[in-house]
Amino acid sequence: MKRERLDSSSLASVGYDPAAHVLEVEFRNGGVYQYLDVPDGEYEEFITAPSKGRYLNTEIKPNHPSRKLSPPRRPR
Repeated sequence: MKRERLDSSSLASVGYDPAAHVLEVEFRNGGVYQYLDVPDGEYEEFITAPSKGRYLNTEIKPNHPSRKLSPPRRPR
């Protein structure tokens, strides 16, 4: 899934598949997660939210199943 870079302290990039209703989020620590069953309207609210990290934590994470695609990068 193609992701776009974000100006966020905790999120690096985000992508959305409207056909599958899947939101894909890359965190600044390198972890990538997909959130399932995210309707188009909720994605629009997320992408326009003043704080995408806060919206993700309060609206997306508690209400949508997720799957981890990659582990976070380890500091060297």
